[in-house]
Amino acid sequence: MIPPRLLVQLMLLIDSGWRGVAASPTDEGALRAGHGEHGDPGHQEHHKDSYSTFASEFLESKYLSDDGYPFPTAPPVDPFAKIKVSDCGVTKGCIRYGKPGCDAESCDYFLSYRRIGTDVEYEMSADTDGWVAVGFSSDKKMGGDDVMGCVHDDNGRVRIHHFYNVGQWAKEIKRNPARDEEGIFENNRVTCRFKRPLYVPREETLVDLHLSWYYLFAWGPAIQGSITRHDIDSPPVSDHMISIYKYEDIFMPSNAYQTFNSPICLLLIVALTFYLLMGTP
Repeated sequence: MIPPRLLVQLMLLIDSGWRGVAASPTDEGALRAGHGEHGDPGHQEHHKDSYSTFASEFLESKYLSDDGYPFPTAPPVDPFAKIKVSDCGVTKGCIRYGKPGCDAESCDYFLSYRRIGTDVEYEMSADTDGWVAVGFSSDKKMGGDDVMGCVHDDNGRVRIHHFYNVGQWAKEIKRNPARDEEGIFENNRVTCRFKRPLYVPREETLVDLHLSWYYLFAWGPAIQGSITRHDIDSPPVSDHMISIYKYEDIFMPSNAYQTFNSPICLLLIVALTFYLLMGTP
């Protein structure tokens, strides 16, 4: 089989050979080739020009690989728009878990929500290479909860899934209310954005988001696109029910930053300070 690049070069040589042969004025074939029956311009010269142009463009085409074989080009993909924390508490609600002052790219866990028509748009991000999720609970406890999760699979894609907590186990539900899904895995973080209808038909595995719920936050590793146990034994939970009609900006310190907020730790610090002051001569 002749490689395409060599074939095109041969086509160009043949074309140049045609141009190098002059037809005799008395050559009836040349006359007919150059003009129509009544002296009208024919199509051979146009055909030659088109042929040559096509061959040249094909040879120089960016659609040829280094080996000269055509390869398909993927359609352009819109980049994932970064989550704007400046809108938190203004045009959307946000929950941050992690280091004080963290944002969507540095918090251990980040969630935002806002109403768009008859939908609610959620944005989630977590410091993990597996999955990140939010659950809607009536009692702050895991079990009987509607859960939306973003899962990073082995192909590098981030997909939005619908789960239902059965006790301590998350069961995937085929009916997925998510739409306008976006997701990205970058800098060892799973980040996603999706919409979900505000009102849904009454069903056990789906809740109406116009009602207030405790929000359960979780993230963890995934194996072949399937979620496994969350990273921490006691995932954070909102301390009050969240309403999508109230845009709050809530910060929840992670365990590493809760040490000095504990009443026992504060009492020990006060006692130690008093001891040092009294014991100093």
